[in-house]
Amino acid sequence: MIATMTAAFQTRSSAGQTVLVNADVEPGLWPLHDARRTRDIENAAAANHPRPPLMARAGEALARLGKALAPHARRTLVLTGPGNNGGDGLVAARLLHSARHPVLVRLVADPGRLPADAAQALRMASSAGVDIQPFNPSERLEFDSEDLAIDALLGIGSCRAPQGELADAISALRQLSATTLAADLPSGLHPDTGALLGDAAVHAQATLNLLTIKPGCLTAQGRDHAGRVWWNDLGLAVPDPGAWLVGRPGHGSRPHAAHKGTFGDVWLVGGAEGMVGALILASGAALAAGAGRVFACPLAVAQLQLPPWRPEIMLRGLAEASQPAVLNAATVVAGCGGASAVGAALPALLEHAARLVLDADALNLLATHPSLQSAQQRRARAGLPTVLTPHPLEAARLLGQGREQVQADRLLAARTLAERFQAVVVLKGSGTVVAARGQQPLINPTGNAALGTAGTGDVLAGWLAGLWAQAASAGASHAAPEEPLRSACAAVWWHGHAADRHLALGHRGPLRAADLIESLAQRYATP
Repeated sequence: MIATMTAAFQTRSSAGQTVLVNADVEPGLWPLHDARRTRDIENAAAANHPRPPLMARAGEALARLGKALAPHARRTLVLTGPGNNGGDGLVAARLLHSARHPVLVRLVADPGRLPADAAQALRMASSAGVDIQPFNPSERLEFDSEDLAIDALLGIGSCRAPQGELADAISALRQLSATTLAADLPSGLHPDTGALLGDAAVHAQATLNLLTIKPGCLTAQGRDHAGRVWWNDLGLAVPDPGAWLVGRPGHGSRPHAAHKGTFGDVWLVGGAEGMVGALILASGAALAAGAGRVFACPLAVAQLQLPPWRPEIMLRGLAEASQPAVLNAATVVAGCGGASAVGAALPALLEHAARLVLDADALNLLATHPSLQSAQQRRARAGLPTVLTPHPLEAARLLGQGREQVQADRLLAARTLAERFQAVVVLKGSGTVVAARGQQPLINPTGNAALGTAGTGDVLAGWLAGLWAQAASAGASHAAPEEPLRSACAAVWWHGHAADRHLALGHRGPLRAADLIESLAQRYATP
């Protein structure tokens, strides 16, 4: 996963600066580029004949980071493939060999068919005396945890499942005990989507993104396979990113003269029979986020039997929650544990709510009812903002496709939903994607599997609404079109950060949803 650190390791050389892609930074620092944009930058640089060439810079950056990650390595294994990614590995092998680090190179390619730059890198490494042999799947490779293995098999040009010797080499790397450093991205992983190209990909402890940061290392399967993500821009400017990494939200201060009316009202509609807990969690999260007043509208018949978990939360009936005068000034969450019963409330909420978060069952109803989809379109035309918070299966229902298709390209799915429903979309999962119509998508770097427990999605919906309500009540910002996107990014960052803190404190089990709320409430007190 992306390491959350207060300071990034940095090393400078002729290759540029290598930095840890750090979740704990202000927004706007980490631009993400897909394979097409990266190739465009590479081609433009190659036309200008940079000195030293890009491959030399990449190999130097790889060698330097490898030495930093495994300073006590007795041996280094470099597995090189058939493209320029393999050439980067060959340059790194030569430099490590010249620094008197024992290096073994195993070539998983036909030497006679290498690209020109990679072929030259092979000749130079061979002339320097590097131990270079063809890869042999039956060769016994003995490496311990202090040793280093560099994955330079496949780069951004790979779009098919690895087969034959390449698949065998990936399998060999996965079985080694050595610290594994992936050059540019783990072999077997799609650079843009983070989906596996085949049955397996390299599991790296660290990945050095070269020239650009690859979004595939930050979402879907990428976070498990890339390990700590580092970046070296090779000394070049990297314009026109296709996406951004969500940065740490700022710490706002509250004026001394403020009161509860200053921080906005959140109304929550959900909690059908047997699922009142979802409404309680979402309401508690909105309160913890700092909303001035929180009103819970349970759909269960026995609404007065709600447990008094947070007595500050006020109970209201659905009739009151449907009044235009109430909705016109409110931030509303609909769907948390709502089942089909929430459908009766949705037409009024879609028409009148000043700010609307649709979650869980509200999304499932939106997916299956054309009348609700039309109402959302009218809402967007009226300039009323909406945030959708689907998990992958809910996103698949909204798109009318399978969950696997959503997960195969999470950025595309989020962008498509944002365009189709003219809303901000929070596509939850590993590397949550936040997208808005006409905007570059963002990937959230915080969070881990501790959030994989019941109720944490309800907490996110309520937390988002609580942040949004405050932003909307802070004066002129209520009209800012970017405010729903900003609040969504802040919500997912803090939500994931609480889970990262959970692991940092030594917990290995799930972060229960009620405990998550209390952790979020302490977000400013604990770094």
